[in-house]
Amino acid sequence: MTGWIVLGVLVILVLLALGAYNRLVALRQRVGQAFADIDVQLKQRHDLIPNLVETVKGYASHERGTLEEVIRARNAAIAAQGPGQTIAAENQLTGALGRLIALGEAYPDLKANANFQQLQSELSDVENKIAASRRFFNNAVQEYNTGIEQMPIALVAKPLGFLPMQFFDLGSSRTEVEQVPQVKF
Repeated sequence: MTGWIVLGVLVILVLLALGAYNRLVALRQRVGQAFADIDVQLKQRHDLIPNLVETVKGYASHERGTLEEVIRARNAAIAAQGPGQTIAAENQLTGALGRLIALGEAYPDLKANANFQQLQSELSDVENKIAASRRFFNNAVQEYNTGIEQMPIALVAKPLGFLPMQFFDLGSSRTEVEQVPQVKF
């Protein structure tokens, strides 16, 4: 009789362990899928950038340093591997794009150009989609990281290869976003 009880307890423990493992695998897959969604939006962004640069080039050709910086940042973002490198490269690209868009303010003819306005609108739309994808990704990472840190799963998560994942945050541009805008009359 004792043998059956021990066997029953072992079967229950194995089933619980398998359930926990399967849950962690599902969470990890969700994080991967969420990052793939970001990647799709980033590819759209990367495709828009050469058109935007060419449009600006016609109006602000002496702003060559800004244009080259955008192209360098875009190429680095395309070549980035994995979430960590992608996050860093995309943060640099966001800063370079901000400087490129600011050129529109400095050149009224460029700002009035219909092609520039359309590209700027498309870029804004893609940026909104990227922000939504980042929120989904960060939510998936939060659920995954919480899942691997909760007891009793935390005891077996690391030995099974479930390590914490990095959030996709704004990095150094976070300070720019968090600053309260100055209003002057």
